Amino acid sequence: MTRVARFAMLPLFFMLFLSFAVSQEGKKYSINTEKADPPKELSDAIQKLIAPEAIQLLDPTGKAICDIWLRKEIPADATPEQLKTGVTYREIKQTEILGAIRFHRDWTDYRKQRIKAGVYTMRVALQPTDGKHTADISDFHDFILVINAKGDTKPGLMEPKKLHETSGDSLALGHPGVFMLWPNYTPGKTPDIAARPKNHWVVNSKADLVVGGKNTGKSIGIGITLVGHSPAE
Repeated sequence: MTRVARFAMLPLFFMLFLSFAVSQEGKKYSINTEKADPPKELSDAIQKLIAPEAIQLLDPTGKAICDIWLRKEIPADATPEQLKTGVTYREIKQTEILGAIRFHRDWTDYRKQRIKAGVYTMRVALQPTDGKHTADISDFHDFILVINAKGDTKPGLMEPKKLHETSGDSLALGHPGVFMLWPNYTPGKTPDIAARPKNHWVVNSKADLVVGGKNTGKSIGIGITLVGHSPAE
């Protein structure tokens, strides 16, 4: 084979190598699902909201990182047209409880802050528009904020500022514990995990939607970024 021919094959080689690398990346993290009651560390009022099914995130060696429980039914302010075309996170009120999470080990949130092993509630939040949070902080501006279960016992809504303060205080951090919500417009029948650009790994699932206190028969896709960090951090 001539030198020219060998160089001509290099792009194909790198394409094949990249494809192989991506396929290997896809094996890094995995999930298990199982029937499991919500953590006892949650208050009774919050436990009643949570579905008895856990999604467990596993690291490349198969060891558990965390367990996620989603809310049975998520209230939303959605119009009939939005229910037809698909409800987004923006139709969920800020500070609404999305579910609960148990970290089996210390982990880091989207800001690379240390989240200690333990049980936390998950509440919906929007990235503040206060001039301190620029557009390049994250690809998407919808988040969950985690609060130590002992510091969040009432399921009702709260002021967004109070949510930020409560999350940060319960974690002994100067900033709330945050994990980015990735859009999940076409959720599958069962939970899955997806590799996304910039080494983001997203656990996907769905929950029933409630509008005006009534189950709509529709669901909303939920995508929680549990691996990956803000490029600004």
